[in-house]
Amino acid sequence: MQWITMVSMWIIPVLIAFILLYGTYKRIPTYERFVEGGKEGIEISFSIIPYLVGMLVAISVFRASGALDAFIGLMKPIFEMIGVPAEIVPLAIIRPISGNAALGMTSDLMATYGADSFIGRLASTIQGSTDTTFYVLTVYFGAVGIKKMGDALKVGLLADLIGFIAAIIVISFLFGR
Repeated sequence: MQWITMVSMWIIPVLIAFILLYGTYKRIPTYERFVEGGKEGIEISFSIIPYLVGMLVAISVFRASGALDAFIGLMKPIFEMIGVPAEIVPLAIIRPISGNAALGMTSDLMATYGADSFIGRLASTIQGSTDTTFYVLTVYFGAVGIKKMGDALKVGLLADLIGFIAAIIVISFLFGR
């Protein structure tokens, strides 16, 4: 177990040193390329800020308006009928939109129900088996100027749905309800 700690501490510095030494061996101006990459990274950061702000505002409005709670209240009987705890549904809805909001919900679920509870395990598995689809599409497609993202959105949301269903099946099978 100690060797894993040692490898994890040294892997990044060794990888960076290898890249720099290899670049120097190939006579590539590594420092200049590093500086160019840093400048490009800053430019990309500034270009995605409007998209990021728009997404965060939309999330806040969705949650603060009560639309999320109204939807869950409306759908609660259906979810309970198919064996999905209603407490987990907000996480499944928010996860494709915002990773930070989903992480906060996961923390709240674990604080309320416990990390070893069915809901705690399910929340953790959903957190790891789904992605922030809207965030990814908004930020990355916006950064490169792609306006039409319909197919990518459909595939991303389908992947999230499959991750959500798989999480329920796996946790139910492994830990029961």
